Amino acid sequence: MKVLELGCGNSQLCEELYKDGITEITCINLSSVAVERMKERLLSKGYQGIKVLEAEMLDLPFSEECFDVVIEKRTMDVLFVDSGDPWNPQPATVSKVMAMLEGVHKALKPDDIFISITFGQPHLRRPFFHNPKFTWSVEWSTFGDGFHYFFYIWRKGRGTLDAGESTEKIEMPSISLYQEESEGEDYIFRTSIDELDC
Repeated sequence: MKVLELGCGNSQLCEELYKDGITEITCINLSSVAVERMKERLLSKGYQGIKVLEAEMLDLPFSEECFDVVIEKRTMDVLFVDSGDPWNPQPATVSKVMAMLEGVHKALKPDDIFISITFGQPHLRRPFFHNPKFTWSVEWSTFGDGFHYFFYIWRKGRGTLDAGESTEKIEMPSISLYQEESEGEDYIFRTSIDELDC
């Protein structure tokens, strides 16, 4: 299984995936400083097979259909910071989000998945789910009590969604977040990619 992580920052996700036996991992970040620090940390821990690249998520430098799973955790949220009205984002925001999604769609193999962990609520993300450029089907779940993260599974090649069709909420075991976990990634480590019917 080949995995791409977008906007890795100083995340430990790639290490946890590697420990779980997923060894073909590529992490990208726009910051050269973050990339160098991640490389140094991984090398010091002996994770020599994980690739860390300086790259722009709006212009992914990968060939078509080269990854089985693409993961982003709150990286897409950055694109919405200056979006204005969340119901009607500014054209510049829409353009950036579409560029990211087009790159992810292109890089994914048929029938494989894009995992997006975000604050973005389904009714605000729906215009992107339903864009006719994509062949996504989308399922989602929530994590957290009171303050929610949304866990989306975008499946490539399962049919283009019609504009009137709703996304499907999936039932996953409830995960309560402790305050320190909401600042970190522990909730992600309790999610098994193998159980997502890839």
